[in-house]
Amino acid sequence: MTIAIRPDTADVRARREAALERINGGPSRQKRSGAPKRAKPSRRVVKTSKPAEREVLGPTPGIYYWIGLTVAAFVMLGLVMVLSATSAREVASSETPYDTFMRQSMWAAIGLVGLVIALKVPYHRWRALVIPLAVIAAGLMMLPFVPGVGVTVNDANSWVRFGSFGFQPSEFLKLAAIAFLADHFTRHEHDLHLPRHGLIPLGLVTFGCAGVSFMQGDLGAAIVLTAVSLCVALIAGVPFRHIGAITAVGAMGAMIAVMSSPWRFNRLTAFRDIEGNKEHLAFQSWQGLLSIANGGWTGSGIGGSRSKLGYLPYAHSDFIFAVIADELGFIGSVAVIGGFGLIVWFGVQAALAAPDRFGMLLAGGIACWLGVQAIVNIGGVAGVIPVTGLTLPFFSAGGTSLSVSMVAAGLLLNVARRAITAPRPRRAVKRAGRAHASTRTGRPTRSTARV
Repeated sequence: MTIAIRPDTADVRARREAALERINGGPSRQKRSGAPKRAKPSRRVVKTSKPAEREVLGPTPGIYYWIGLTVAAFVMLGLVMVLSATSAREVASSETPYDTFMRQSMWAAIGLVGLVIALKVPYHRWRALVIPLAVIAAGLMMLPFVPGVGVTVNDANSWVRFGSFGFQPSEFLKLAAIAFLADHFTRHEHDLHLPRHGLIPLGLVTFGCAGVSFMQGDLGAAIVLTAVSLCVALIAGVPFRHIGAITAVGAMGAMIAVMSSPWRFNRLTAFRDIEGNKEHLAFQSWQGLLSIANGGWTGSGIGGSRSKLGYLPYAHSDFIFAVIADELGFIGSVAVIGGFGLIVWFGVQAALAAPDRFGMLLAGGIACWLGVQAIVNIGGVAGVIPVTGLTLPFFSAGGTSLSVSMVAAGLLLNVARRAITAPRPRRAVKRAGRAHASTRTGRPTRSTARV
C-alpha cells in the first residue's frame, strides 16, 4: 500500500518566493503588487561591481609639516625679495615698480595650482605619464635651436619665447629626468647590475640631458642634471663602478669642452682671483661679495640694499642671495641656507620612509635636485665656485624655475604624506613596566593609582 504525502501549499509558495527574491535581488512581483499572479523567474544577470578601494592614509608624519612650512616660507619670502630687488630699478624704467613682482606672483599662483594637484593625486598614478612627459620635455629642449623661437639670455641659448610668453625648457627636463629614472630603476630593481638596465640607460639620460644643456650654453643646468641623475642611480643601487665610469667620462668631456674655449676657461677660472678680475670677468662676483659684506649681522632691512640700484647685475635672479644677505644679514642668510638643509634632510627622511621603491627614488631625486642647485647658486654668489647662471629655487625671479620647483615640492609632500613611520612606544613601555612592578610588589604606582 503506497501512501502519497502531499506537500503543504503554503510551504512550497514560501520557498518559491525566497528563490525568486534571491534571483531578482528583491521581493517578487507578487509581494509588491499583492496579486496572486504567477511570477516567471528572471534570467537577467546582475553584475555586481566591486567599489573602488579608497586609499586610507594614516596619521600625518611630522616631516610633511616641516617640508610644507619651509616651502611656504620660502615662496613668500622670495616674492618679498623679488619686489625689493626690482622695485627701485623699475621706478625709473617702467610705469609701475611692480611689473616683475606681478609676473612672479602670477607664476607663484600657477605653481600653487600645480603643487596642489601634485599633492592630491597619489604619486603612483603619475607613473603612467612618466614616459610621455619625458618625451615632451626632450622635445621642448629642441625648441631653443629653432630660429625665431630660441632666445639667448646671458650668453646661453636656453630660452624659448612665443611673443610675450617665455620659459626655460631645462627646468621641466630636471623633473622629467628624475621621474623617468625613478620609474626605470623601479621596474628593473633586480637587474641594475646588468649594463642594459643600469649603465646604458643611466649614461644615455645623463649624457643626453647634460650634453644638450651644454650645447645651449647652460653649464649650470648640465651640472645639476648630471648630479641628479647620478644621485638617483646611487639611491637605486646601481653598482659604484658604473656610476664611477659615467662620472669619469663626464668629467673628462667637460674638461675638454672648457679647455677648448679660452673665453669659457677664463670665465670659469676667474673666481680664483675675484679681486684681480673685478673689472671684467669677476665683476658680478665682486659686487656680490660687497653686498654680502654690507649686510653685517642683522642686515640693512627690507629695501635697504644699495647694490640693487644698478651696481649688482641680475640682482633679482642669479644673485638674489646677495640681496638677501645685504638686507637680512648673516642671520637671514643662515636661516635661508638652513631652510634648504631642512628640505634636503626631511626629503631624505621621506625617501627612506616611502611605502614603495618609486616613491623612495622620486623623493630622493627631488631632495638632491633642490640641494645641489642651492649649493651651486649660493657657492657662485659667495665666490667659492664659478658662476653658472643657475637660479636659487623659490627665490630667484623666473616663472619656470618657481613653478616647476613648487610642483616638485608637491610631489615631495605627496611622498612624505604616505611615509611609513613607526609610532614611538616609549610611553606605553614605561606604563607597562610600572604596571608589572606594581603587580610584583603589591603596591600601586603613581600611574596605576590614578586609574
